[in-house]
Parts: sequence; structure tokens; C-alpha cells
Amino acid sequence: NLIFYKLSKRLFDIFFSISIIIFCFPIFFILSILIKLGSRGPVFYSQVRLGKNKKPFKCLKFRTMSEEADDILKKLLIENEDFRDEFQKTQKLKNDPRITPIGKLLRRTSLDELPQFINVVLGEMSIIGPRPIVEEEQKRYGKNLNEVFSIKPGITGLWQVSGRNNLSYERRVILDLTYARNRNFYIDLNILIRTIGVILLPLDRGAY
Repeated sequence: NLIFYKLSKRLFDIFFSISIIIFCFPIFFILSILIKLGSRGPVFYSQVRLGKNKKPFKCLKFRTMSEEADDILKKLLIENEDFRDEFQKTQKLKNDPRITPIGKLLRRTSLDELPQFINVVLGEMSIIGPRPIVEEEQKRYGKNLNEVFSIKPGITGLWQVSGRNNLSYERRVILDLTYARNRNFYIDLNILIRTIGVILLPLDRGAY
């Protein structure tokens, strides 16, 4: 029953997220200090992403980049063809000079995404769902955009447990669409268990 599934998922999202926020508060505090000591700038970083039905919201993360990140990126894309090609293909840079030393650790362990549990409590995200994308990425989804974003984006999902940034952008879209069409309790549980494995054993999972 889809209605029961949606209600149960929302209740789980709220309960699990509040539990994580309370349980991980000491980690929040320690990471905040390390971020402030490591570089100038705020502890948190928010970026406008697209939520359910393409409604914009501010997606929260621990700041992992230097305060001058936007200026550095603009300069890189103008001066370095390899960086420009990589960013156009994936919207990411594997060896990103904008990332701070503590930021590298946060990204590799996915701890930078802990503040997104606040987005979940606010109803802007779910724990499991498609990737929350920026407006410029809409064209990459083509005719599948409305179907993928008929549900809330997630902190984790098929993309995160299947290789993350090591995947092509086309593969990411396919995974988001696959989840949107086939989501159920069993798939959610499988993704949640696999996410725990990715966090505990990051290895080369494409988190950068």
C-alpha cells in the first residue's frame, strides 16, 4: 500500500533523524571546532538544491571547502582544460584544490552530510531518495526529471551505495529513476544497510 509506505517512511525519517542529531551532538561539536580551526569561514555550508516537485530548498552540509571556493573554481575552469572537461561531465573534481584538509576527511567518511538530517526533520529531504541536484543539472535528467523528483531527495540512495562519483552522470540518472519507480520497504532497508557499510568501510567508493 503506497499510502502506508509513505506515512511509515516519513515517521521513520523523523524518528531516525532526531535520534541521530541527539546521539551525534558531541560529533557535531567536535567537527565544528575542527572546521573553524582548519580554515576561515562558517561551520555550515548551504546550497540551493531541488526538492520534491523541483521545489528549491537550502541543503545543509558541514563546510569542506575554503571560503574562496567559488573564485577558485571559476579560475580553474578558465585556465585548466582537464578540470573544465571533468567538471562538465560530472559536476565534480576528483582532486579538488578547493577542499580543506579536514574537508577531505569529512567527504571520505560522508560526515559532511550529517547536517542534512535537519533537512529531513524539516520535511525537505528523506533519508533515502534520489540525489538532491542543483538547478543547472536539470537538463541532465531530460524527460525523466519530473518522475525522479516526484519524491523527496535523500541523504543516501542507490547512487551513494553504487560508487558515487566514480559513476558516470548517465548512470546516476538511471539509478535515481530506478529508485523512484521501484521504491519499497525492502529496497530502503537494503540501501540503509549498504550505506552503513560504505560509511564504516569507505575504501574507494567514489566519495570525494
